[in-house]
Amino acid sequence: MIEVKNVSKSFHDGVKVLDNINTVFETGKTNLIIGQSGSGKTVLMKSTVGIHKVDEGHILYDGRDITKMNDNQIKMMHREIGMLFQGSALFDSMTVLENVMFPLDMFSDMDADAKRDRAIECLERVDLKRAIDLFPAEISGGMQKRAAIARAIVLNPKYLFCDEPNSGLDPKTSLMIDRLIQEITHEFNITTIINTHDMNSVMEIGENIVFIYKGQKGWQGNKDQVYDTGCQPLEDLIFASELYKKIKKAHFTLKD
Repeated sequence: MIEVKNVSKSFHDGVKVLDNINTVFETGKTNLIIGQSGSGKTVLMKSTVGIHKVDEGHILYDGRDITKMNDNQIKMMHREIGMLFQGSALFDSMTVLENVMFPLDMFSDMDADAKRDRAIECLERVDLKRAIDLFPAEISGGMQKRAAIARAIVLNPKYLFCDEPNSGLDPKTSLMIDRLIQEITHEFNITTIINTHDMNSVMEIGENIVFIYKGQKGWQGNKDQVYDTGCQPLEDLIFASELYKKIKKAHFTLKD
């Protein structure tokens, strides 16, 4: 569990990007941060992971306050964190297997055979063993994302941060990636935080959704509660498309 308590953050212009945010990211659930561009959702995720230092407040990882840690302590904490970046961020000069082994080379004392076995185990989990000797340029965008997920979980993280995991993917592949992240979250009881603008993800895997609006927490709930939030800016965001307007209308018709 990660607790965010009274967190505020400003940059050099003095404008508050985050204003007194309070929320909890739950263990074993897919926790989504959503909001319009410029709302502060990315700053919230980067602050939570320790990339940005907050001006006020506390961020507790199972009771350990990252805001009180020095740089070395934060580096040690990061060994418990897996990161899935927006563009997959695979190394072009390394094979898929070498990419997945990279965190093990950096942070583990395992021997070469054990590292290879662990990396293959993770690639099998994301159904990518057949691509171990290929380079990123030789596989599809969806396969690159799965390789990046394998790399993110290779150190058995307690916490997993995903920045726009569906960026650049078609809807079918996006759904597959969403479900894979959710399965891994449940299977390994990880605290997973996903920064996303994809409303399909909200409806599919939104077990705990935090809506950020103009730097403040506008609403928090799950995908089943999102149809009737009482929060107009959130409804404007989610039901902006004609498809979701129809879904909302159908939901309330069935409810009546």
